[in-house]
Amino acid sequence: MTKVLMVCLGNICRSPLAEGILKSKILGSNVFVDSAGTGAYHVGEQPDTRSIAIANSKGIDIADQKARKFTVKDFDLFDVIYVMDNSNYKNVISLARNNQDASKVKLILNEVFPNENLDVPDPYYGGEFGFKNVYNMLNEACEVIAKKIN
Repeated sequence: MTKVLMVCLGNICRSPLAEGILKSKILGSNVFVDSAGTGAYHVGEQPDTRSIAIANSKGIDIADQKARKFTVKDFDLFDVIYVMDNSNYKNVISLARNNQDASKVKLILNEVFPNENLDVPDPYYGGEFGFKNVYNMLNEACEVIAKKIN
């Protein structure tokens, strides 16, 4: 079984969307997908209502997700850890115990734009358009990821 973790800052906007989108593309596959945040700001909370709404508009239900904080143990539990931006990357890499841990961490948009190290912008302080934009970026990246692991 392939285990994939999606990581953003608070685990309420981008990573829950990425988790839901990838799950929707790998139905029936032997893949486990989860998400976490580098910060503990929203532990136990549902995703942002705007993330829930954009997911719902695409037929994806993420309302049952609960935010959690990324921990060192996640390196043992997951095969690949996709981070949403360079700040998340630095935060996760700083917890890596060795090269094997570090090798699991990837910027999600590098799946679409190899080696460009682009960020998925945090839509938290933006309007509804920001969430649509983030959904589209993550949908494209998850399409590539699903093809790799299916």
